[in-house]
Formats: sequence, C-alpha cells, structure tokens
Amino acid sequence: MRMTAALPLPRFMDTELKSCRGPQAKLLLEAMKNSGCAVTNNRHISCENCDKHVGGGFDSSVSQIVLCQNNIHSQSQMNRVVAHELIHAFDHCRAHVDWFNNIKHLACSEIRASNLSGDCSLINEMMRFRFGLKQHQQTCVKMKAVRSMLAVRNITKEMAEKAVDEVFESCFNDHEPFDRVPHSKLDAKYAYRGFQNRHRYYQNL
Repeated sequence: MRMTAALPLPRFMDTELKSCRGPQAKLLLEAMKNSGCAVTNNRHISCENCDKHVGGGFDSSVSQIVLCQNNIHSQSQMNRVVAHELIHAFDHCRAHVDWFNNIKHLACSEIRASNLSGDCSLINEMMRFRFGLKQHQQTCVKMKAVRSMLAVRNITKEMAEKAVDEVFESCFNDHEPFDRVPHSKLDAKYAYRGFQNRHRYYQNL
C-alpha cells in the first residue's frame, strides 16, 4: 500500500480552515454556539503530531479537538476528521457524556460520529473497495464505532461490540443537530440550510 506524505504545516492549517467553513462543520459549530458551547479556533482546536494511526481526537477534559498533522493527508480526510470530532464536542456539550465511566455513552457518540461525519458514505466505502455491501451504512458505522472505542479505551473488542449493539438503534437514528444523514456535500448544504431555517423559526416564536 502506498503511503501518503503528511501535509506541510501551512497547508495543513489551510485545509483545517477550509473544513471549518464547509456546511457540515458550520452547522455543528453554530449548533454548539446555540447550546452555549461556542468553539474558537485557537482555544478549542489543536494541531499536533500523534503517535497512533488516528486522524484526530476529542479531549473532553479541556473541551479540545485534536487534529493529527502527521496522519491527515488530504482535504477530504480533514473534512471527515473535523466533522467526526465536532460531533463528539457537540455530544459533550448537549448530552454531558460520561466518557470514562459509561461505555454506552462512548459507544453512542462513536456511532453518531461515524454515521454523521461522512466516514461511511458510499463513495468512501467504494474507495475502500467495500461497495456492494447490503446495509453498508449500518455495517460500516458499527465497525468504525468499535474501532474508535478500541483506540481510546483499554477494553476488549467483545466489550466494545456489546456496547455498540446495545445502543445502536437509538444512536444510529439520532441525527441531531442535522435533519438528515449528510451522505454528500449536497446533503450537508441542505442540512445546513434546514438548520438555519429551523433556528430562525424558533427565534421568531
């Protein structure tokens, strides 16, 4: 497998800024602001070199998103990582997730992040040569949620799979703050437009 070189830091920062201007990230950032958890780039987003083969992470102790400069190689990957970690940040804000003591809370947020970030979009699955799977979205979300849990917690695969299975239906169908699963850039644009209209409606009540 061909390895892709890490992006130079100036270009990495540019891709991060572009991701935060996209409709998916903008929706999440505005939803967090409306919930009293405004995100500022310098305070809540950190670019670092990471030891593990992960693109990013969410540090709940300081409410900070970590983007792995040595493991993110393209704009599309940056978009997915930023969205994934912002969903964790949104869950931390709205649901007061007990990340360290309740494995079901962690499983739920990982399911939502995998489902809503674009990690499991059909185009990405085709690029990974996993096309043709029946219910590919559900299969991919479960697999990625388990993998993410194993990357951040010292638990067995069986424990992670059990937690994912127990909360999967409710968490897979929880799309907040989106009104749909943003499978594509166009879906994300429509979701962002819907979010803005919904917010204006509540402001006018």
